Amino acid sequence: MSHRTLDHALLAGLVLFVGAVAIAPLGRLLAESVAPGGELDLTVAREVLSARSTWRATWNSLVTATWGTVISLVLGAAFALLVALTDIRGKRVLVFCFLIPLMIPPQVTALSWVQLFGPSSALLNTLGIAPAPGTPNPMYSRGGIITLLGVQHAPLVFLALRAGLRAMPREMVEAARAAGAGRWRVLRDVVLPLMTPPLVAGTALAFVSAIGNFGIPALLGIPASFTVLPTLIYRRLAGFGPEIISEVAVLSVLVGVIAFAGVLVQQAVLRRRDYRTLGAPSRPLAFELGRWRPAAEALAWLVIVLILVLPLGALAATSLVSAYGVPLAADTLTFDNYVEVMLRQSVTIRAFVNSFSLAAGAALVLVAITIPLGYFLVWRRSRLLGVLDALAELPYALPGVVLAIACILLFIRPLPLVGVSIYGTVWIILAAYLARFLTLALRPVVSGYHQLDRHLEEAAQVAGARLPTRLVTIITPLIGPIAAAGGILVFMTAFNELTVSALLWSAGAETIGVVVFNLDDGGYTVLASAVAMVTVGAILALMLAGSWLGRRLPAGVIPWD
Repeated sequence: MSHRTLDHALLAGLVLFVGAVAIAPLGRLLAESVAPGGELDLTVAREVLSARSTWRATWNSLVTATWGTVISLVLGAAFALLVALTDIRGKRVLVFCFLIPLMIPPQVTALSWVQLFGPSSALLNTLGIAPAPGTPNPMYSRGGIITLLGVQHAPLVFLALRAGLRAMPREMVEAARAAGAGRWRVLRDVVLPLMTPPLVAGTALAFVSAIGNFGIPALLGIPASFTVLPTLIYRRLAGFGPEIISEVAVLSVLVGVIAFAGVLVQQAVLRRRDYRTLGAPSRPLAFELGRWRPAAEALAWLVIVLILVLPLGALAATSLVSAYGVPLAADTLTFDNYVEVMLRQSVTIRAFVNSFSLAAGAALVLVAITIPLGYFLVWRRSRLLGVLDALAELPYALPGVVLAIACILLFIRPLPLVGVSIYGTVWIILAAYLARFLTLALRPVVSGYHQLDRHLEEAAQVAGARLPTRLVTIITPLIGPIAAAGGILVFMTAFNELTVSALLWSAGAETIGVVVFNLDDGGYTVLASAVAMVTVGAILALMLAGSWLGRRLPAGVIPWD
């Protein structure tokens, strides 16, 4: 086989993989929504779109996502400006702590905040400040959902804005300061206008994530009879099964349309002006806060305490008592909940094994795929590859519930040629993870290729080495650490995922997120809290491992580094 033929065969295989995991499910979803049974028929679509429950859930989704995004924008932007532009101390630890809510599963976030408030809070009962029995828990409400959506997705705005601030040339800022402008005027007239693109991008990402979030509206909204589109889809599918798949396909397309509208608004805002700048990025700015620095640092740590320490403290307290509502004391402290969920309940152990295996499998497959895929996207550019790059982002840009329904539609029938169905098995969850997290693994690899010197690879090519040989002996050792960092991000995200697996799991194919949700939904709150705390511990260990790896990688590869 000639070199060119071998290269084309490898490229064809990569195109086939991206098409199978990213395009086929979404195409099948769209077809089912307008042509159930294979023939054009809009009857189901009209029925779904004329139902009051559909538009009530749509309105609730828009309200919670919009106000949640406002909170994310304010909180994320303020924290990014404080960390990136000032001389406060302990920046790395602050960033690490601020990003933890994004890495923690949303159902764990919701559960921890539920344990923080209400008359049954173990922490509040221990401190003697719990509300009177019968007092409603304020988190079971629209306001509770909005608050947690804002906290959960504020790191997305933070990451986008901090990246923009790091890349901002200092010439304009220094020119404004030389002209006599104070710090607030520099921030208002120079920094914020230049940072419009990352701010808009982070806001759009927070909105799309809020629209598709399932864990928070499920744990907080279902007990309060407050329904959003993801929970409406879940309840329809859980209550009636695959026979109403056409209805939930229409609802999923509606979620996708709302998310896509958010992306279109982002593009429209950015097209109104030209935000390009001249000059190379230099060392970060560090405005001296002077006597205000202690107050700024105290405020930053207060935010960490409020959004992270207190909720996790309440969750830990609940996991260490024998029954929900019992105060934590020396005579009530017990580790029986951890023994129960980790050693006695087979479903929990199976869920941890499934989550670990699925996350590790998705990470390994995507690392192996993205190294050659990134090679073609960066070093063998073409129009087809540009389209392929854009299509690979679709499953991640759309809400997870949309992808889950798409996978059900695609895999509910046996696979062609082999005649085997993966519906109702862990393999359908793996297929969904490969689709959803492909771009998460691909972005760091593509950035790494842009930073690599290609001379070694070109020399090997001139010497007659074929592409597979060059990939194994030259490219992988160079790009491998960056690809591994992307793999860690995939593993962490997949390990705590719920939105996709909540609709795809079956008996024997449970994940950690599903177990936490089902335990809390079934009234086993202390057991759910124990599983959640083990999950948090695993996530923190993974983040620390990523920080250790980040010391050997280019700056910015690990988000919290």
